[in-house]
Amino acid sequence: SPSSSSFSSLSDGDVYPSKFLTDGMKYRQLGESDLVVSEICLGTMTWGSQNTHQDACEQLDMAFDEFGVNFIDTAEMYPIPIRPEHQGETDVAISRWLKHRNRDDVVLASKITGPGEFVKFIRGGKSPRIRKSDIVESVDNSLKRLGTDYIDLLQIHWPDRYVPLFGSKLYDVNQERKDEISIEEQLLGFEEVIKSGKVRHIGLSNETPYGVMKFVEIAEEMGLPRVCSVQNGYSLLNRHETEQSGLVEVVSKNNANVSFLAYSPLAGGALTGKYLNPDDLPEKSR
Repeated sequence: SPSSSSFSSLSDGDVYPSKFLTDGMKYRQLGESDLVVSEICLGTMTWGSQNTHQDACEQLDMAFDEFGVNFIDTAEMYPIPIRPEHQGETDVAISRWLKHRNRDDVVLASKITGPGEFVKFIRGGKSPRIRKSDIVESVDNSLKRLGTDYIDLLQIHWPDRYVPLFGSKLYDVNQERKDEISIEEQLLGFEEVIKSGKVRHIGLSNETPYGVMKFVEIAEEMGLPRVCSVQNGYSLLNRHETEQSGLVEVVSKNNANVSFLAYSPLAGGALTGKYLNPDDLPEKSR
């Protein structure tokens, strides 16, 4: 069984014997990559806004030392709520903790911001896209904030092309973008940051079955980097988009072999039960 001081030598199926978990923390290989991660990934999106840097360090210490987590997920635009004056503070909080850790024991994931008016302040005030140049710029900025020289898993936070997002369910063909950045150009951008040693592997987020298949298909046809994961919302309150959309079939090991990472598994905290009484909400709740 691995200890928290030997995360860099993990294999698929290993178990960390945490006294807080009945069956310990299990580890899984991400897709066809060489990344082996804990089944639980620590999300970070409130650090630097709703939580202090000290809170972040304490949560990271507990996750790694007591539960066997080795996987952190951040993003270029964090923290949430999104405000220009706070953008990047989550990465800074992680960097303070990372200085006192063996970098090879941490699987650090981040996400490049997609297009949208609500994030137009990112990368110097120009509307962010997933162009090759945007990918390079985003990665360089993230590395500076994080205080490291590589990111283990770089994900596209949401597609450059139009897809229904964040509560919008129905696909509207009238919103399709004529200027969408081709998947080929996006993969060429990823190839550049991988070849330069700044990124190890790539993934997707808020993506559809069509999108996952196209990224895999084009990568294999052109010999470009292949995505190893897709991170989408999934919980007991949000199952349809994953279970009945065809995504399960696409990501299966027998098909595309792209690991599924579920974000918001507690439905934004609703499944904890702490919001059941609207007259007695937790003091620092969302």
